[in-house]
Amino acid sequence: MHRPDAGALCSPTMSPDSLPAVSYYRATATAYPSYGRLQGRHEARVAIIGGGYAGLNTALGLAERGVRDVLLLEADQVGFGASGRNGGFVFGGYSLGEQALLDQSGAGRARDLFALTTAAVHRIRERIARYGIACDAVDEGVVWANWFRDPRVLRRRQQLLAEHYGVEWQWLPRDELHERVCSNRYFDGLFERDALHLHPLNYAIGLAGAAAAQGVAIHEHSAVRKLERQGHRWRIATAEGEVLADQVVLACGGYLAGLHRRIDRAVLPIATYVMVTEPLGERLASCLRTRAAVYDSRFAFDYYRPLPDGRLLWGGRISVRNRSPAAVQKLLRRDLLKVFPQLGPHVRVDYAWSGLMSYARHQMPQVGGGDDGLWWAQAFGGHGVAPTCAAGELIAAAIASGDDGWKQFSGYGLPSAHRPAGFVAAQATYWWHEFNDWLKTRLEA
Repeated sequence: MHRPDAGALCSPTMSPDSLPAVSYYRATATAYPSYGRLQGRHEARVAIIGGGYAGLNTALGLAERGVRDVLLLEADQVGFGASGRNGGFVFGGYSLGEQALLDQSGAGRARDLFALTTAAVHRIRERIARYGIACDAVDEGVVWANWFRDPRVLRRRQQLLAEHYGVEWQWLPRDELHERVCSNRYFDGLFERDALHLHPLNYAIGLAGAAAAQGVAIHEHSAVRKLERQGHRWRIATAEGEVLADQVVLACGGYLAGLHRRIDRAVLPIATYVMVTEPLGERLASCLRTRAAVYDSRFAFDYYRPLPDGRLLWGGRISVRNRSPAAVQKLLRRDLLKVFPQLGPHVRVDYAWSGLMSYARHQMPQVGGGDDGLWWAQAFGGHGVAPTCAAGELIAAAIASGDDGWKQFSGYGLPSAHRPAGFVAAQATYWWHEFNDWLKTRLEA
């Protein structure tokens, strides 16, 4: 694995305005021969537009089922979007909470939908092992830390998961939690053992390599300019080439390609923020004595995890706009020091970035297709590593063998996100929940 000395990119005296434009993940990405641009005229049984997790999992799922003539087009590099910028958490569930899923879908269907994601967690483990994907996978669970004194929200979720989803999370009393997470900010927690965390961009690069090794033709820097029906097939045009395909999968996430109005208008691209500290040495142990990843019980929660080189990755907040690296680190450093003041005000941030996730109004993935051979997989809402794997498997099975498992998502269709008004509503909703988190914290003080 190519691992440049990332710390050397940022000196101790570096100003926030001098933060590198690339993310930590891009700076420490596995080197691979780039996939050439699409040039000339091609034919394919399946063309996939989007080289993030949804597209890559679909491509690999097709290849594993013996489907040949699969071609994938990526406008930038594989993993360019949210797939290569996220927190790297791998666990079950969706952006929509488990109680809401149960209320909307009923016990049986909710359990089946949830099980798709827990099965995907196991598939991710299996693929990492089978294909030798070097993505720094740490299979030591995730901690859900309670920001508030009241333990009832944790107890209710623990009971709900056990009774309706067959998932057992371990209770962590405050003393036991503080043995793992050294912060007086938290009161108690839950531990999800069936979870892991990883280097998300290297995982995407590994998926691409596994698919390419089985015959999938991948083309980077091949933005699609036009998608149109031509007889019984689809014509896909790029700047230097075109593809005639029997079936097309749109998997563009928050980076909309502008190729199909109904599919594009069904999502809101929403930004989230991540930063990575300098190597902390022994200071890391003053904060974390666990290799598990952590997030907290607020609506507007922090999420973080230790990295193999002794750094701390920290993420949080959502917004309708991207911010500069300097603005991101200013926001997130403040959040970091609320939880771990022992790091001190001079802890250095070496990387900070933002990325766009796709959200649907119903907070569930949009996975579907039509009789015309056009498929879509989007709106994973910041909770997508496992659900994108599940979605890729469902679409691959549908194309390869006519399996109708994808219809489990048919109740969560493509309602318009009402841009630009939807952006205003999304930001206002987030601020409202953020205010309620703050008010509850003040009342408990």
